[in-house]
Amino acid sequence: MSAMWTCQARCLKKMMDANNETQAHMYLEQLLLFPVDIQDKIIEDISNLRNCNSDAVAGIIGNYSMMDLR
Repeated sequence: MSAMWTCQARCLKKMMDANNETQAHMYLEQLLLFPVDIQDKIIEDISNLRNCNSDAVAGIIGNYSMMDLR
């Protein structure tokens, strides 16, 4: 996992922990350029994590940022 994803995940996790969903959406939109529907899925997946840590959040962000190579 790259340091970039881990750093971004750490920032996003702080926003999620503070229940600041609007700021989390803006963060994803501006830094990662995800469409709003993908932002919602990322936030939902993070909200459902049993152990919310930077690596887990980075994994979710990485899953949505990877292109499907089929």
